[in-house]
Amino acid sequence: MKVLHLLRIVPLTLLLIVTWAAFAPGEAWADDPYAAQLFAQHCASCHEAAAGGAARIPAVSQLKAMTPTAILKTLETGVMRAQAAALSTNERQAVANFLGTAVTTERRREDMANPCPAGAAWKDGPGWASWGAGLANTRFQTAREAGLRAADLPRLTLKWAFAFPDSAVLRSQPAVYRGRVFAGSQNGDVYALDAATGCIHWTTTVQAEVRSGITVAEIAGGPALFFGDSSGYLYALDGATGKQLWKLRLDEHPAAKATATPVFHQGRLYVGVSSLEEALAVAPAYVCCTFRGSVSAVQAADGKLLWKRYMIEEAAKERPQTRRGAAVYGPSGVGVWTAPTLDPERDTIYVATGDNYSDPTTPLSDAVVALRMSSGDILWSKQLTAGDAWNSSCMLAGKANCPDSDGPDFDFAASAMLISLGNGRRELVLGQKSGMAYGIDPDRQGQVLWQARVGEGGAVGGIEWGPATDGRNVYIALSDVRFTVSLIPGGNDRVYELDPTKGGGMFAFSVDNGERIWRTSPPACGDRRPCSPAQSAAVTGIPGAVFSGSLDGHLRAYSTANGKILWDYDTVRDFKTVNGLPGHGGALDVGGPVVAGGMLFATSGSAQRNGLPGNVLLGFAVSR
Repeated sequence: MKVLHLLRIVPLTLLLIVTWAAFAPGEAWADDPYAAQLFAQHCASCHEAAAGGAARIPAVSQLKAMTPTAILKTLETGVMRAQAAALSTNERQAVANFLGTAVTTERRREDMANPCPAGAAWKDGPGWASWGAGLANTRFQTAREAGLRAADLPRLTLKWAFAFPDSAVLRSQPAVYRGRVFAGSQNGDVYALDAATGCIHWTTTVQAEVRSGITVAEIAGGPALFFGDSSGYLYALDGATGKQLWKLRLDEHPAAKATATPVFHQGRLYVGVSSLEEALAVAPAYVCCTFRGSVSAVQAADGKLLWKRYMIEEAAKERPQTRRGAAVYGPSGVGVWTAPTLDPERDTIYVATGDNYSDPTTPLSDAVVALRMSSGDILWSKQLTAGDAWNSSCMLAGKANCPDSDGPDFDFAASAMLISLGNGRRELVLGQKSGMAYGIDPDRQGQVLWQARVGEGGAVGGIEWGPATDGRNVYIALSDVRFTVSLIPGGNDRVYELDPTKGGGMFAFSVDNGERIWRTSPPACGDRRPCSPAQSAAVTGIPGAVFSGSLDGHLRAYSTANGKILWDYDTVRDFKTVNGLPGHGGALDVGGPVVAGGMLFATSGSAQRNGLPGNVLLGFAVSR
């Protein structure tokens, strides 16, 4: 979910010496001291000299006129790639956010490849317009809305492919609404495509990678898109034109990011905030950590913040050094990575939370928290793993910034699913990175009704982005991704490679008692490399079948009756795309496929953790 972002862990001597201890929590976060130090040590000597007329080197004033997305491209694939090689992905993003000016840019029609006919009207029809296909986050589409049956799946074929430029990791789940598909990409581009043909209605570029899934809802002016980016902004775009309606920074901490997909109900958005600070802790002089996760209610029409509830009551403060002698701030962490689950009849919102980043640990980490929708007041909580403080330093040999609690990093990346058991009984179904699935009673303050072990669990193992349920069974894809670790000859660098023999599998459990109904082992990787059979992406259900994407690049459909594989499509191939750009599929991770109106849409490509890169959105339909 949020670790192993470095394919190669650079020697500690190359990591930046950052004197963040001088910046006390509670100060304004408008300027990021960590990013300022990164710029000072790696960039300033040239770019500050450029103010005096150094040829061909842009001055700082020129950099600040660029967008963060443009700067990040330069650092990762452009002329500054070599100079930025010592920085991690998150550090490059921090520098780009620090220097750049956030601008939302609408693409001109004449600049778009394969534009749709001008003035194309909205269509009526089924949609999938949120993370979980409804307020209960069951990730299940009815037969009427899906337009697909399990019996149709052997005839499911590719109808069109669309390529995202400058992208190798696709983590944002698309949305389908009134005949259009809305999708976001790694380079900050957001597209409105025609669902039937893949032509482009509009394109808009936002500040950073579109990190959350996309939600579409009607507001006073018509359909609008809501989503978050990797620099922590929540956006609203006009659904017809792509014009920005408003933008809101969800948290002032410079490491904040918006991973959780916002949920819309009656004019309000409910959204959580997560952070990349946990990964920044790999730098030994970084004083970890000060971020606090939160949940907010936002007015959808204008972006007005209505309430905000932190998942840690007290702000971080300086603490005694760790056993390894590292300076530390705490408590910290408890990010909200998941789309909230709404229960309007009881004025309640349920959120699943992340771990602590530093000691001391707190009671709302690795938990389900029930809040009042109208006010954000906490009603009750149920912690499933106590004492879990962990950051990415814990995976390094020296563990310089690892908290004394040292994990196990068993937070929640999957939303809670709310279902009815009949006779007035209800249940929240949960999947955790520990490899455990739970059924808990939301009307008895989270009392555990059943629990079942699905896998071994781990930092990127267990149940990652979430199961699906039809109200009878819960269908769970297992990650349990594993790595082989080696040292480069003559050096201290560690290289992490995906283990092609470990992880994956599909499971069904009864929601009544947690009894396992069936298990389907993952197909082998064969000779494909890099490869992992791990199934981390969110699961999607229709009557009779569930879909699960794998890090091996396959998208498969399983029978809900017995787990038999009904359909298998290998996305690792070159595609002829409707927008004329080179397109290639890769690993499937994070967002699951979405199904509506007889079509299935899925993104393919995830170069994270040394996985298979890709850059395509695929639209499937039943051949006639």
